[in-house]
Formats: sequence, C-alpha cells, structure tokens
Amino acid sequence: MDITGKLLLFCGPSGSGKTTLVHHLLKIHPRLKFSVSATTRPMRETEKNGVDYHFLSVDEFKKKIEANEFVEWEEVYKDRFYGTLKSEIEKIWMNNGIAVFDVDVEGGLKMKKIFGDRLLSVFVMPPSVDELHNRLRTRNSETAASFEARIAKSEHELTYAFRFDQVIKNDQLEDALADAERIMEKFLYNS
Repeated sequence: MDITGKLLLFCGPSGSGKTTLVHHLLKIHPRLKFSVSATTRPMRETEKNGVDYHFLSVDEFKKKIEANEFVEWEEVYKDRFYGTLKSEIEKIWMNNGIAVFDVDVEGGLKMKKIFGDRLLSVFVMPPSVDELHNRLRTRNSETAASFEARIAKSEHELTYAFRFDQVIKNDQLEDALADAERIMEKFLYNS
C-alpha cells in the first residue's frame, strides 16, 4: 500500500501532551518525519534551532510571508508568529517520508482545508482545564502575563476539538500513546 503523500497533524492547547504523542510516533514508525515549524518566539534553553523550531526574527518571518514560503501561518500573540514552511513538507516528501505536524489549532484547521483527505487531524484533549493549568505552571517557561495569555488561549482552543477527525483524551499517558498508535495505523494502512 502506498502511503506517500499522507500527513498527520496533532493539535491541542499548550500542555495537552501533543508533542509527547508526536515524539512517540516518530520513534516507532521509520517513515514519519517531523515537520519543523517556524516561530518568532524566543528559544527555550532545552531547544535547538532547526530541530524544535526554525527560530526567526519578526522581520525574517514577515519576509517569508511576503515570499509565499508558508503553507499556513498565524500571529498567535502580538509579534509571536508560527508557521509551516512549504520547504519542510517538500523535503520530507522528497525523502519518501510522511510529514507529522504539531501545530497551533488555527493553523491546523487551515492545513485540514488545504490537504483534505491526505491529512488526518488529531486533537489532543487534556483531562481537565485544571490539569492543563497545572501542566503549564510546572513548565516554568512563562512570565505571569504570557502564562495568563496562554491559559486564555488554551481554554478557547478546547472548543475546537469537534472540528478535528479524531480526539485523543490524554488522561493516562499509556492509553493516549496506544490511541495515537491505533489512529495512525488505521489512517496510514486502512484508509
């Protein structure tokens, strides 16, 4: 069965666990390749440019917008842009890979419209709003103002779950990982 050209998209609020699920799938399926998004936010201590994100200045990002280099992009917060570079997807497809995305909910919905049935969209739901707040708090990567903005955005994003093809509730990590594997296998080999 030819699975070339398929795409897997994971969305959900910050702290939902979508990145953990994506990293797990990347480890178990050799053809899955992570599509590295671009952003203007500052790099965290644990991150590497070109691996976690392509870290760009606001001016660099805007130049790429003008040059039509993004599949989709969003200004998520004031001067905090995120986007999916066309070159990332092309590079993955040229190497016979299946692109996997971990993107903002709005960007994910745009990609769903662009790629249609070639893309499986999965929304990762936290067990509760309180648990989501706790997960974001324990990251310790936010100022008080950015934490409040992220909380408000995360709560709003929860209302989008029904617009995705699948929803995984990340209550127990082992169950969520198993659900992600099952959903991936079904999409790649039975659709």
